[in-house]
Amino acid sequence: MYKENFNKTKIVATIGPATSSKEQLTKLIKAGVDVCRLNFSHGAHEIHADIASKIREINAEIGSHTAILQDLQGPKLRIGKVDGVINLTDGKKIRVTTQQKISTIDELSVSYPTLAQEANVGDRILLNDGKVELQISEIIDNQTLNTDIIVGGPLTSNKGFNLPNTNISAPCLTEKDLKDLDFGLDLDVDWVALSFVRRPEDVIELKNIISQKGKRAKVIAKIEKPEAVENIEEIVKVTDAIMVARGDLGVEVPLQQVPLIQKKIVEICIKNAKPVIIATQMMESMIEDSMPTRAEITDVANAVIDGADAVMLSAETSVGKYPIRVVEIMNDIISDIEKDSRVYYKGEKPRSTSPSFPSDEVCFTAVRMSDHLQAKAVVAMTKSGYTGFKVASYRPEANVFIFTNDPLLLNTLSLVWGVRGFHYDKYISTDQTFEDVVNILKSHDFVAPGDYVINCASMPLKKKQRTNTIKVTLVD
Repeated sequence: MYKENFNKTKIVATIGPATSSKEQLTKLIKAGVDVCRLNFSHGAHEIHADIASKIREINAEIGSHTAILQDLQGPKLRIGKVDGVINLTDGKKIRVTTQQKISTIDELSVSYPTLAQEANVGDRILLNDGKVELQISEIIDNQTLNTDIIVGGPLTSNKGFNLPNTNISAPCLTEKDLKDLDFGLDLDVDWVALSFVRRPEDVIELKNIISQKGKRAKVIAKIEKPEAVENIEEIVKVTDAIMVARGDLGVEVPLQQVPLIQKKIVEICIKNAKPVIIATQMMESMIEDSMPTRAEITDVANAVIDGADAVMLSAETSVGKYPIRVVEIMNDIISDIEKDSRVYYKGEKPRSTSPSFPSDEVCFTAVRMSDHLQAKAVVAMTKSGYTGFKVASYRPEANVFIFTNDPLLLNTLSLVWGVRGFHYDKYISTDQTFEDVVNILKSHDFVAPGDYVINCASMPLKKKQRTNTIKVTLVD
């Protein structure tokens, strides 16, 4: 435990050329970063391996538990090569072909071979993050479509395209993703983010691959497709965490719907004790500017008030001019907003129909007791991490400290709201363990004489069953 003061809402930072040195990574982590994102849409394997190695060195040196998140590219659809720039004009027509050729103002080549077989007349094709819009007017053959240019604009080589009205058959995991996943699992990444999830089966497939390889990485389902929004309840149930990826989501659905979708997903995740990350353009202006806009500050603040587990930085820290400063400012925003009572005591009372109801009820009651007693800490002993996820989902104002004998779990829990972890593997007796825990917290100045601590544990401790015990400790 390297920070005596910390926020409950976590920060995820994307690592790139601006932050890949050990010096910059150390500054990022000390400024408030809890999770480092490795974006496998960019960068060679050797670069990612070097960054992961440096993060682990820093963790060992300063006592941090910074998690490593591997973000898989997924089936990113792109147009082909363009000779310079082509400018599409509103109201004109343009053919779209799946044949590989140089694109012109008359014919656009795209990388998705089955487009003409899966799309329908009337479907939209959005290009360059939605800045250019086409509508299919005729399907000529298995390779060619005619389209009307609804909104024109410039296009250059390899720009992405989206099909918001088309049910595409492309799998979430491409050949590149499977190779990247093998590499990431060999690096023992803590979290794997799956792009363009559409249904729960996509998540289950990835989890099965991870399990078959004997690895323990947790899965984050990225929500950026309309089908994922429709299936969100089922996806949340099978995944380990959610990322609201507002970039592609804001292209695939009308932009004005994104805020309500975001709030709905956060509510569902809290109810199911699944971490949720808010991503894309949170501090976008700080890629170039030394200060964020008022709108960006408000965006981060609203995510914190809603109860998001983490807020994420992308280009701001990977290629931006002010990667450390943007983390410091985001950290300050979170710190101030977390002084407001609206941040705390969320989630739903456990339901008696839940298979984990007794354990959930203990966690729920512990959090409510921490409020009534104005406790400084809620402490849980855990083997799997479940108790940490569950206690955090009720968003206590008291700090949440997790003690576990599993060092790898400490990194995983760095994504979870409010949780700070300690390695502990004595378990001599219940009384001795509770005393040790309080002494450790006292040594870090997290609690002081006269403070209340709420302990959650399973008794007997050595059996490591589900949480079944609450103990209130008055620190002496």
